[in-house]
Amino acid sequence: MRQVRRTWRLRALGRRMYARLATHWGGKRIPSDTMANPKAMERNLKCKATAGGAEIPPAVIVGGGRIGNALQKMGSGNDVLVRRGEKVPEGSQGPIFVCTRNDALDDVVEATPPDRREDLVFLQNGMLLPWLKEKGLEKNTQVLVYFAVAKMGDDPIDGKTDVNPEGLTAANGKWAQAMANRLATAELSCKVLDDHAFRASMMEKLIWISAFMLVGVKHPGASVGDVESKHRDEVVALIDELAAVSVQELGVKFEDGLVERLCAYARSVASYPTAVKEFEWRNGYFYSVSQQRIAQGSEDPCPLHTAWLKEVGAV
Repeated sequence: MRQVRRTWRLRALGRRMYARLATHWGGKRIPSDTMANPKAMERNLKCKATAGGAEIPPAVIVGGGRIGNALQKMGSGNDVLVRRGEKVPEGSQGPIFVCTRNDALDDVVEATPPDRREDLVFLQNGMLLPWLKEKGLEKNTQVLVYFAVAKMGDDPIDGKTDVNPEGLTAANGKWAQAMANRLATAELSCKVLDDHAFRASMMEKLIWISAFMLVGVKHPGASVGDVESKHRDEVVALIDELAAVSVQELGVKFEDGLVERLCAYARSVASYPTAVKEFEWRNGYFYSVSQQRIAQGSEDPCPLHTAWLKEVGAV
């Protein structure tokens, strides 16, 4: 008899706990897999609370590396992870976060059903505009990722500097707000920008990675922090040169303080090593502008950039 009463008390306690937790789902039935998984329950509650009550839509995440894994952890447990070489499932919904290297982008597009390609969200570094236009994807969502994940499974660290303490990560396009909401669950910042503001921010990041990496390689063994502190005159001259070309070619308008913003970011990642890589997507953009102008009989608009690329053997 005592055992029966104890069983009924436990059942009653379970019903009261279920009722309290159900309020977080607006009175809806709590998914059974969530009830069976306390970590999934915590993740769902955090998603709703941190994103200001906004739903975190399920997503397809292409790429199971550090960034892809981090984005999946920020979700509500309903994301689909697609590894390199696999296809995006037919009938899937929500954004498709592309967390691969640039050299895999062609394969990702081919592996995505045509009616879902407008939902591809690109998180890659570098100049994607010519490639996006070639694929008919120039209106797709892009994200400038400034948060970092040191190693698989680690919590991400936001990209904040002494000049931009509010954070630098930004997004633009159909799924920009969905990305901002997802990042908010991990207390990461993300600005949702209009087309013009985003293009300027995109070029700032391209100039940063092109300038700091090239000057660093020009001084073997130099870290990003070394470039900012020991070779500042060189990197500032290169930033000014690449910024002028960006204005001429794309009509972007940079806010005042460009050099200070880029140097502040360098200080925030001072230990990063320098290397000229993914040339086609980074320094290659500015080099192609130089080659086009020279072929047209004009002067090279980026003489320092071209000379230093040749000096380090990149071209």
